[in-house]
Amino acid sequence: MTRRRSIVAATLMGAAVFSSPTGWARELAPAPRAETNLTASVLLGFNFQKDGQEIVGHINSLKIGDKELAADFNVTNPEDVTKSVKVVGVASGIQWKGGYADPITFAAQVSTVNKNVIATLLHKTMSNTEVKFRFTFYAYDPKAKKYYQTFHSGGMTLDGLVLKRGGELAMQLDMNASSEVWSPANYTFSMGVMPQDKQMQVQLAFSTSDKFSKPWGVEVAK
Repeated sequence: MTRRRSIVAATLMGAAVFSSPTGWARELAPAPRAETNLTASVLLGFNFQKDGQEIVGHINSLKIGDKELAADFNVTNPEDVTKSVKVVGVASGIQWKGGYADPITFAAQVSTVNKNVIATLLHKTMSNTEVKFRFTFYAYDPKAKKYYQTFHSGGMTLDGLVLKRGGELAMQLDMNASSEVWSPANYTFSMGVMPQDKQMQVQLAFSTSDKFSKPWGVEVAK
């Protein structure tokens, strides 16, 4: 089995140049902004194996406008294989550039029922683009020899808006069933979500013990 790895990239934003009293100039680079870019195994997400060590991702809940998608996939909880969890989607990836106002984008496999709901939304003029969602991505800690939550919403519902690119909503749906996992029938869906005008928290970890939170969204004074 090929192991897929997470990518944490550091991006330097706008280095500044300062002049000294003696006339020489030097460039000071600001602290890097860490990007979270995770690729998850859909195969392992649907058919979890104890010896699997690839990243697994779940979209735990998702509401787009006034449409609440069904949590109709019953899959294994990587942290406790004796338990299962109901999810809206089994994820193949998620990305966040790390900034307060940066969107969170993700791709996941959804059921036939949810595919039909999303397809209906895409064919209509969406006047309500509010999004409420929860997600959990799991990684394997080789030292502790167990899975942990590496990027997640902390069990809290995040409030956002469907991302727009060039005036178009950043939502895509493949109407053809995926061939990576035949049963249950599943379809590839992806979207981008911008934070609403409030400060929320997302949770990150790089091992079972190295955990921290970061803000997502900016509170706007009223």
